[in-house]
Amino acid sequence: MPRLTDARRELRRAQITEAAVRCFGRNGLERTSIADITAESGLSVGSIYAHYRNKAELVQAAAREVLAERARVLGEYAASDTPPDPDELLARLIAAIDPVDARVGVQTWGEATTDPVIRAIVIDMTDRMRALLHDCITAWFVKVEHHELAEARERATPVVHRVSALYLAELLYAALHSPTEETAS
Repeated sequence: MPRLTDARRELRRAQITEAAVRCFGRNGLERTSIADITAESGLSVGSIYAHYRNKAELVQAAAREVLAERARVLGEYAASDTPPDPDELLARLIAAIDPVDARVGVQTWGEATTDPVIRAIVIDMTDRMRALLHDCITAWFVKVEHHELAEARERATPVVHRVSALYLAELLYAALHSPTEETAS
């Protein structure tokens, strides 16, 4: 059997992760089985397990994929000559919310209350997102409001807390107000 190249392996992992997110969004984390992900991805069970040891690894991969996209966008905002102000930043983040990702996120938060592995993933992802928001808002204070870096970092902290809280509230709202594939049919 031919071995997968690194590029092909990454494509296969992405295929599996995307299938898992669709299943999690449709069925929930608890009710999604590896068999569901296998059927959704069109791959074999062996292929799934060759890339991920268990469902927790798939949840982690999905969370990291979503965070990587947010990191890319927030990095672009922070690097621009005029980063968006906190209100515009929040508006842009809210506009980019995908209802399926929101449902999966909320389900993951729920699982985090009882599953220590998922809790560690959620805490790590939340901390990373807050750090990215802090970098972006600090950049706005420095580049647009012309504060010194140390003062900008200090001023950014409570703003990040509010932006993060409002963004998470909007994720919850999107998850609760978007139809699942079952109810949309």
